[in-house]
Amino acid sequence: MMANFTEQDIRDSLSNVPDPIRDGDIVSSARVQGLVIRDGNIGFTLEIKPEEAEVMEATRQAAEQAVREISGVISVTCVLTAHQDAPAQPSAAAKPDQKAPSDNKGDNKGKDPSGDIPEVFQRIGKVIAVASGKGGVGKSTIALNLALACAKQGLRTGLLDADIYGPSLPALLNITEKPDVNDNKKLLPIESHGLQTMSIGYMVPPEQAMIWRGPMVQSALIQLLNDVEWPDLDIMILDMPPGTGDIQLTMAQRIPVDGALVVSTPHALALADVKRAVAMFQRVNVPVIGVIENMAYMQSPSGDKLFPFGEGGSEALAKEMDTPFLGTIPLDPMIQQSIRDGKTLFDQEDSAPEASAQTSEALVQFTQIAKTISSYGK
Repeated sequence: MMANFTEQDIRDSLSNVPDPIRDGDIVSSARVQGLVIRDGNIGFTLEIKPEEAEVMEATRQAAEQAVREISGVISVTCVLTAHQDAPAQPSAAAKPDQKAPSDNKGDNKGKDPSGDIPEVFQRIGKVIAVASGKGGVGKSTIALNLALACAKQGLRTGLLDADIYGPSLPALLNITEKPDVNDNKKLLPIESHGLQTMSIGYMVPPEQAMIWRGPMVQSALIQLLNDVEWPDLDIMILDMPPGTGDIQLTMAQRIPVDGALVVSTPHALALADVKRAVAMFQRVNVPVIGVIENMAYMQSPSGDKLFPFGEGGSEALAKEMDTPFLGTIPLDPMIQQSIRDGKTLFDQEDSAPEASAQTSEALVQFTQIAKTISSYGK
């Protein structure tokens, strides 16, 4: 459906929003950048300096409201982005009087160094981050199947794709539709296979490159929490972006994570990055629940296990770091295809003729790990 307004209509509306710091309005002062129109869904940024963030927040909200008033607009996302990152907030570990998440969940929920936690976490029982030190280790596939395993246990489960640069959830779930918007102009999570899901990939064409600076990405993630009508959940699985940079560090600080899972493969380069991922979570005082080794082995036609990337590396590294090792997931085509013909890996267990011993073993591992994270902290 084509929008019945133009880019000029949006800029005309934004020109009515005064710039509290520079002369004129936010359009004439060149604040408005990166305007994207997809049907009735609008996204843009306001360029600021890091020290202007607090003053410009009210302007950001006013800009969103101005565009919402245009006839035909369904949703508006405006984020603040700076030319350089603001100074890093002190980590939780640097505050001796602040309790770690595992010490007292009731006291810690809703607190972080920035003091700005999305209200949605008051309705979520537990938040588990699935992370990796590098890309290409199958982290998103692991996060999806763990969420499915939690839902199979009867838990109200949410899955948030926090990878703004390269969202994977639309492809993994074969979702092409856009989220609906309620009367409060909030996006509704897309329900799929018993999961409440959200991804920026639901709103952005898959071929569009997300050329955003760090502060803009952080703001976009928070809005995927604040501007979405999440229901009450027992557990939310947070599919973190790969890597251990400032974006990942800030996300871990801004979101009250109860525990983290680190995904690796047996490859030496992936193992080296596991240490960085664990160190990142330690820096922000987030407990590491354990390490999962993905693509650990494959089954030959004779039934033997083959180890193309090596054997036992992740388990040995977990022991070296005094971190629990939670299990191995095989290199199985049924896992890599994720949702196929409308069925999940769990639905295919008994019906797929090509289901193998390694598929069954993977299901056992996902189920066991899901039980571990659902009971974590109790």
